[in-house]
Amino acid sequence: MRPDAEVEPGSLLVAAPTLTDSNFQRTVVYLIDHRSEGTLGVVLNRPSEVAVHDVLPAWGPHVTRPQAVYIGGPVEQKTALCLAALRTGEDLSTLEGVVGVRGPVALVDLDADPDVLVEKVRGLRVFAGYAGWGSRQLAGEIERGDWIVVPGLPDDVLTPSGVDLWGRVLRRQGMPTALLATYPADVHRN
Repeated sequence: MRPDAEVEPGSLLVAAPTLTDSNFQRTVVYLIDHRSEGTLGVVLNRPSEVAVHDVLPAWGPHVTRPQAVYIGGPVEQKTALCLAALRTGEDLSTLEGVVGVRGPVALVDLDADPDVLVEKVRGLRVFAGYAGWGSRQLAGEIERGDWIVVPGLPDDVLTPSGVDLWGRVLRRQGMPTALLATYPADVHRN
C-alpha cells in the first residue's frame, strides 16, 4: 500500500513533532487536491499580520475572525486562495463561484461577488500561497515520518488564531497519537 493511500481532499497533514522545516513546523495542512500529478493544500494555523481588507477589500468584512490573511504555504505567496464552510443545507451544485473540496468545505473564486456568497457560508478564510508537492513527493515525506494523515473537520478551516490547532487535532486522534500533542515546541526547554 502506498504511504499516501489515505490522503484525499479534506484530509489534514499534521506535522510530526520531529519536522523542523520552518515552513511546516507544528502546522496543520488542509488538503484541497490530491492526484497522481501532485498535491495542494493550505496551512491552517499561520495567521499573518496582514488584514484581508487591505488586500481584498470586498472580502475583508466577510472573513472569519481574525480577519487576517493566513500564510497558506511557501509556494506562490502572492496568490490568494479562499476556503469556505457552507451552512447546513446549502447545495454546492447550485452555487456559482465555489468548487467543492469535501463535505461543506469549498474553494471560493475570489473574483466572484462576496455579497452573493456570504449568506450561504458559516465562515471564510483567505490564504496567501499554498503548500504543494510533486508526484510521489508527499508519499516520500509521509513514509519518512514527517506527516501524520488524519481526517479533517469542516470547523478546522475556521479555527481562531489563538487555538492550538496542531495539539487539538492530535488529541482527538486517540491514543497513542494523542500523546504527540504533549511534545514540547522546544525539547531543550523541557
